Amino acid sequence: MPPKTTAKPAATEVYSKLRASIMEGEIPPDTRINTVALARDLGVSQTPVREALQRLEGDNLITYQPGRGYSTTPLLDLTGLRALFEFRLLVEPWAARAAAVDRLSNPGTALDRELAAFERVLEQRRDGDRAAGLKDVRQHLVAHDAAFHAAILRASDNVVVEQAYQQTHCHLHTFRLYPEDIDTANTVVEHRRISEAISGCEPDLAEEAMAHHIRTAYERFAKAFADERTVGPPSPLDVPSRRLLP
Repeated sequence: MPPKTTAKPAATEVYSKLRASIMEGEIPPDTRINTVALARDLGVSQTPVREALQRLEGDNLITYQPGRGYSTTPLLDLTGLRALFEFRLLVEPWAARAAAVDRLSNPGTALDRELAAFERVLEQRRDGDRAAGLKDVRQHLVAHDAAFHAAILRASDNVVVEQAYQQTHCHLHTFRLYPEDIDTANTVVEHRRISEAISGCEPDLAEEAMAHHIRTAYERFAKAFADERTVGPPSPLDVPSRRLLP
């Protein structure tokens, strides 16, 4: 029998560790990555490290420059954050409306399962060590948020829109702004409203609930730029939803 190889599992493990370190701010933004030192610290060869860095480059968490090597990407600035959420405001309310139909493609059941799984994680972590629990919950929140929104985009049955959305890697970059303070309660409530509207085949409510969620999520992340919020042109994100959700 040929010898077993551990190259791929090692690369996957290195990728997961590096991504978590970048998301948590343990590796600061715009920091050069020393592949030799990194391989030594992780106890692996440079091959899985390079493979992991290439995957992170695809996530736009790492950039490569000739002569400088690999570095972590800088955080979004306020202009970049606003542009990202304006794109989401164009795409996601439409996708939620398109998904809220009485067809087998309706993702309501999958959304409900995803929410229930995340709520179980919150319940299990509630009585544990606070510092370790917060870090763990943040990682689960990023995964939940990405899975929830991706399910709605897939149900729209528009490959072009889905691919454009995936290329933004929006969840990775917005959650980097607030590694220490994520409001899970509001996210769960807003996701529940969206899920119920889609499950109930109510396209108007689904569209409105998603627009409300995108705007309030923008407000939460934009707190990182409180001193800059008073300048700049008006944005669709500043326009309230058509009617107040209960």
